Amino acid sequence: MTTLNLPSPGGTVEAYTLTGTAADTSPLPPARSRRAYAAAHVVADPLAPNAPGAPARLDWEQTLAFRHHLWDQGLGVAEAMDTAQRGMGLDWAATAELIRRTGAEAASRGAALVCGAGTDQLDPSHADLESVVTAYGEQLDTVAAARATPVVMASRALAALAQGPDDYAQVYGKVLARAERPVILHWLGDAFDPALAGYWGRDDPAEAVEPVAALIAEHADRVEGIKVSLLDAGLEVRLRRLLPEGVRLYTGDDFHYPELVLGDGQGHSDALLGVLAAIAPVAARALHALDEDDADRYRALMEPTVPLARHLFSAPTFYYKTGIAFLSWLNGHQKGFHMVGGLHSARDLPHLAQALRLADAAGALTDPDLAASRMRALLQVSGVDQ
Repeated sequence: MTTLNLPSPGGTVEAYTLTGTAADTSPLPPARSRRAYAAAHVVADPLAPNAPGAPARLDWEQTLAFRHHLWDQGLGVAEAMDTAQRGMGLDWAATAELIRRTGAEAASRGAALVCGAGTDQLDPSHADLESVVTAYGEQLDTVAAARATPVVMASRALAALAQGPDDYAQVYGKVLARAERPVILHWLGDAFDPALAGYWGRDDPAEAVEPVAALIAEHADRVEGIKVSLLDAGLEVRLRRLLPEGVRLYTGDDFHYPELVLGDGQGHSDALLGVLAAIAPVAARALHALDEDDADRYRALMEPTVPLARHLFSAPTFYYKTGIAFLSWLNGHQKGFHMVGGLHSARDLPHLAQALRLADAAGALTDPDLAASRMRALLQVSGVDQ
């Protein structure tokens, strides 16, 4: 076992000894009882300019290898979503290439893939509601060409332009009509993106639950499911119980996912989560426990991951991508801890140190010795003696 001197949030340095327990990463088939997609991050090319405001330059080999790691664990991949830094460093040109390349990799192994379609190529100063529809259409075409299920992402442009609920209904009606296959809608709360406050034309998300359910019911043949990222389990369950038969609720709640996926006597949520990328081997085995109706083992595996998830997604929540990339680096899935847009600087050293502690406690480190070696190097270059 290895001991590190780790900074604490209180400004002190404390010795921490890793448990030395390595996660089991042997390949698994997809779980049968739940659908689960891990929203994947992107790996920046450390030799290319990736400063704030610069076009994204990716390390394609390691970015795609990480997706194969998720597929090997039996999880589907949710590509080009918020976790991939959409609107926070990943521009549309890089996003389109990412969708094309991941689509080819998924097709090569018959793997599950959904991809985000949004409106982030729009120039906000020249946007109107019709251009929002057109932008969605362009991105839907890109996803269709990749033979993936589209996730119709919440639109900053629509949030800025819409004058009320009718504008949302009009835009979504047109977007759903032109989709080539049933889509997954995405309701992203303002904790993840403050520009989406008041989405669906209502300031209080609780007031939007019934109207969103009505929109889905009106277009039920065009909607495969809805991903809900509100960090409010009660609202998610309310919506889940209102959905038409056959329409899935994919939880995007990185605080309450164990109970929502486990469900109750009236149903359960499937999963489309950023945190799954950080805990893939553990989560995959928990989902297989549900296949065997072993809820106790499911809880025993999942519940220790919750403190890690709540830490990674702590306020400001939209910087959670930094923790996801950090754990990917600790686990050997990328050579360096760098992110497009310079976002690796978005979390401080005490935050990252706590992420290591909690990942270790959750059994989410695949090679504790490698994680310790990499963390030691980061600490030393940051001025923390070891």
